[in-house]
Amino acid sequence: MCGELLVQGSKNAALPMLAAMLLAEGVYILHHCPQITDVDHMLELLTDAGCLTRREGHMLIVDTRGADRCSLKGSGAGKMRAGVTLLGSMLGRMHAVEIPYPGGCTIGKRPIDLHLKALGQMGAVFEHREHTLSGYAEKLHGADISLDFPSVGATENILMAATLAEGRTVIRGAAREPEIAALAGFLQKMGAHIEGTGTSVIRVEGVERLHAAEYIVPSDRIVAGTYLLGAVMTGGEIRLLHVPTAHLGILPRILTELGAEVFLKEEQDEIAVKMERRTRAIPYLATAPFPDFPTDLQSALMAALSMAAGPSFLEEKIFEARFQIVPELRRMGARIYEEDSLAVIEGEARLRGAQVEARELRGGAALIMAALAAEGKTVISGMEFVKRGYEDIQGDLKKLGIVLH
Repeated sequence: MCGELLVQGSKNAALPMLAAMLLAEGVYILHHCPQITDVDHMLELLTDAGCLTRREGHMLIVDTRGADRCSLKGSGAGKMRAGVTLLGSMLGRMHAVEIPYPGGCTIGKRPIDLHLKALGQMGAVFEHREHTLSGYAEKLHGADISLDFPSVGATENILMAATLAEGRTVIRGAAREPEIAALAGFLQKMGAHIEGTGTSVIRVEGVERLHAAEYIVPSDRIVAGTYLLGAVMTGGEIRLLHVPTAHLGILPRILTELGAEVFLKEEQDEIAVKMERRTRAIPYLATAPFPDFPTDLQSALMAALSMAAGPSFLEEKIFEARFQIVPELRRMGARIYEEDSLAVIEGEARLRGAQVEARELRGGAALIMAALAAEGKTVISGMEFVKRGYEDIQGDLKKLGIVLH
């Protein structure tokens, strides 16, 4: 891999912003919005609620003035996890919501009990039906909420609901991911009063009314990380543009530990890596909430470590089914052993082409990176998963000097 690339807009930032649009009537404009299937599914749900949507390249225009339906029957919510963020926005403005149970990647149970418990503290009542979740709140009120785990989705739902709730809401143990700050920035442009984003305690003063806004979606830190790890695996040199380096957490340090030279230009939002040596092993690393190593990059890191000079240990502490890539990497020659949440990567592998299957979004992208470093031809099925979060991975790689067939 060699070249420079402008990184696409963030999936995990754009989706909650789209959900937040239901909090107020008006015409919204999102710039740098990724053209991915998860965004398409969310737009399907907004249309089902009565919104009008139009895309002009990477600019998305959403008119919510006709949104008056709180029961969404479309299949969009059942196709992705982010549909659950509609709970906070619809309860905030319409005081009622009915959606299919959220779907998405098969990477674990991912329960939504934290969402329901927190919104319940704010006055919402939920009813579980077969394949459907419905909620009602005559009037939301502020609450002092302590999350047992810094869930990104739960933090987003509480944020949205709190903007129109009566009084003050305090979220303790809040998620600190950059996508939370992006959503808060969007809500503030809409007129919300929010303090403390980027910390574990967020405070929201409810307001009577919000208004439509225009916003720029930040670049996708996970897409950036995927390509940076791909450069490590292929001995490449790449420069990624429009990537806020603060959003990368400890990733630059991990890239250095792997043996890459890392160049950061924080003021220009740029990161570059150059790999001229063999990949080094990492004795132990566990996934954890931001700013630590993200679970969404664990599969790509595992692929890189399979080629490292020596053994590495990876522990998955976020999702219990994040090792679905292991049998596929084994088909390519990797020596990886897993038990429960721990994976032992022996390293020293010379990856070879094989027929493999993408079983979820991030694992599918990691398989593509592994295929770039493998000898011979690799055929990957299940690319529909990858399209959920990567706008044009084939086009991106072409700009980085690699042509896929």
